[in-house]
Order: sequence, then C-alpha cells, then structure tokens
Amino acid sequence: MLRTPTGGAGHGTATAEARPMSIGTVLIQLREEFPEVTISKIRFLEAEGLIEPQRTPSGYRKFAPRDVERLAQVLRMQRDHYLPLKVIREHLDALARGEQPVLPSPGAQRDLTDGVWEAGPAGPTAARIGRAELLAAAEVDEERLTEWESYGLIVPSPDGGYDAEMVTVAKLVADLGRFGLEPRHLRAMRASADREAGLVEQVVAPLRRHRNPQTRAHAEATANELAELSVRLHAALVQSALRTRLP
Repeated sequence: MLRTPTGGAGHGTATAEARPMSIGTVLIQLREEFPEVTISKIRFLEAEGLIEPQRTPSGYRKFAPRDVERLAQVLRMQRDHYLPLKVIREHLDALARGEQPVLPSPGAQRDLTDGVWEAGPAGPTAARIGRAELLAAAEVDEERLTEWESYGLIVPSPDGGYDAEMVTVAKLVADLGRFGLEPRHLRAMRASADREAGLVEQVVAPLRRHRNPQTRAHAEATANELAELSVRLHAALVQSALRTRLP
C-alpha cells in the first residue's frame, strides 16, 4: 500500500496529502512496493500516455496523489498480469468511465480480431510463464526477444517457458536498451553472472548432495544468501568504479 506524506495542514493551505510531488518523491513512494522501478521507467510510462503529471513553468514534473496511485496500478498490472501497456490503458480508461472491466488472467490470450480476451489452454504459474506473456511483460517484440536469446541473456526452460528470474532479466534488458545499451554490450554481464553462479555452486554443491533433507534445504538458503551478497558486491564495485571515473 502506498503511503503519501503526512503532516499538519495550515489555515488556508493545501494538506500534505494533496501537495504535488516531485518525480524523486514519487520514486521513493513507489519503491516500497516496486523495488525495481526507476525514474526512466516513470518517464517512459508518461511518454506512453499512462500518466499525465502537471508541469511547472520551468518544465519540472509535479505529481498529484492520483498520479501516484495510477502509476501503482499500472505497475501492479504489469507485474501481476503481464499485460501490454495498450491493454492497461484501456482498462484504466474504462475504470475512469465508471465501468467495472475484468482483467484477463495471466494465462489469457487476446483475439486481435475482436479485442476479446479468451482463456489460453495453459496459463502460466507464478514460477513459469509463456513466450507471449514474457513479450508483454518486457514490452518488446518477437524480433527483440529472439536477439536477446541469441546473446544468451534470456534462456527459456526446457519446456519453452520462462521462470520469474527471466521476466526480471527481460525487463532490465529492456530498460537498459532505452539508454542505448545493446545485447552485445551486455554479454560481459552474462559471463560475469555465470562465473559468480559457479562460485556459489562450488560452496553449496556438497550440501546439496547430502541425504539429509534439512541439509539440502540449508544449501538452498545458503545459495540465496550468497547470491544476494554477490549482487550487493557487484553494485558496490560498479558504484566505486564510477566514482573514480566521474569525479
């Protein structure tokens, strides 16, 4: 649940809840529920017409509480239903008209001839989605996804589906692409991730081979903790390197 800034309201002044917010303040509020959201993502959603914040005479964005809640709705529908932005916009417009539209399930497929959503033969679970859902979640076309796969950035499961981690990777690759970073630029990150995964595997492999179920469970917890520490170390090293290059 999003929290808006609170505080006492003075006589004849707007309450803190109704006071327009900067994009940085909006980002802080949204990250409580959506840790991966970025300013570039908010600007992208604005460019796509999902939100229309006011602008000051000098051009700065000012977001009303209703803008922040609409942003949260968009991000939830992307995260929970893997819907393309066009469908999200149609859904929000229908709500604004007082209608009560029903969101398609994550496994639904759209008949583009009449705009009707119909249930697909096998909807994705929380851990696995299909190719169409991944395309919608990352907001890219088939050609772009195929390119990502050719560089090893996106790897489908043996059954052709994609797990939750691949959804996250796809969204991040798409966001980086908006800054001009192509898949060929990201191959080094893929190789680094594989090396780090190999180090984690060396540590937990003996535990995973143990016959005791509790020991195997401990191996999974250890692997998760090592992965988190590895990500934090990588982020700190990048920040440190940037400080030396961009004084």
